[in-house]
Amino acid sequence: MTVTAIRESVGAGYLDGSGQPGPEPETDVASVSVVIPVRNEERNIEWVLGRLPSYVDEVVIVDGFSSDRTIAKARLARPDVVVVQQRGSGKGSAMRTGFETATCDFIVVLDADCSMDPIEIDYYVDALAQGYEFVKGSRFLRGGGSLDLTSVRKWGNSVLTRSVNVLWGVPFSDLCYGYVAFRNDVLPELCPTATGFEIETEMCVHAVKANLRIAEVPTIELPRMHGNSNLNAWRDGKRILSLLVRERMSVEPIVVDALDRRGIGESHGRPALSHSSSATA
Repeated sequence: MTVTAIRESVGAGYLDGSGQPGPEPETDVASVSVVIPVRNEERNIEWVLGRLPSYVDEVVIVDGFSSDRTIAKARLARPDVVVVQQRGSGKGSAMRTGFETATCDFIVVLDADCSMDPIEIDYYVDALAQGYEFVKGSRFLRGGGSLDLTSVRKWGNSVLTRSVNVLWGVPFSDLCYGYVAFRNDVLPELCPTATGFEIETEMCVHAVKANLRIAEVPTIELPRMHGNSNLNAWRDGKRILSLLVRERMSVEPIVVDALDRRGIGESHGRPALSHSSSATA
């Protein structure tokens, strides 16, 4: 099956092989925010925004200091996007910035590289509407899969998934994948603090430790359409291992955001006093 054919079949909701469209999400009483971290994704962002379900109420674009026309393309594709500058560096910092900005009942996290099809949001939203509090995508459930998973990444993901399952007694089928959704009111329980790709694992572990109602839904990981990924299997794998050790030992991290000078010092004169008691996400 070609990438194009799979993109089209996913868009039609044929994830379970039944030939029937997927379930309609129950969104009549819940609003939906989509958080999309971006950095130089001008060739991809229009495809992503153009495939968002019509019921999405809010799109938060977290810009990691893009030097191309990503933001202009985003506003052209969807004029109502909320654009915020990433605080700190790394995907985790971007996601935490987006979570602070999102205002709707349900929050869905989506990559901007076309590897996650926005049409699949239906499955995440429907699970949340059914009462689940944290929903994660799995490439290894029936109807899921990947066209971009190298042997090294597959092996590493398998080791880390088994580690989490043994350490916390859970039956996850996938771990290192960032297509997730959750209810906004459980964000304090998820308490994300990571700055890099390990935030995806951190949120899964915190959901387990908080005894949230968790669901996995099948997802198909597609190849990045344009550009190069910032993911490094060995580097990020080591960060995830360090996180698991820390979480198992219940050592609470102190969040220190490494601010980029491009995002500070823009105001002139005396700055306004912030009344927030904490700068953590």
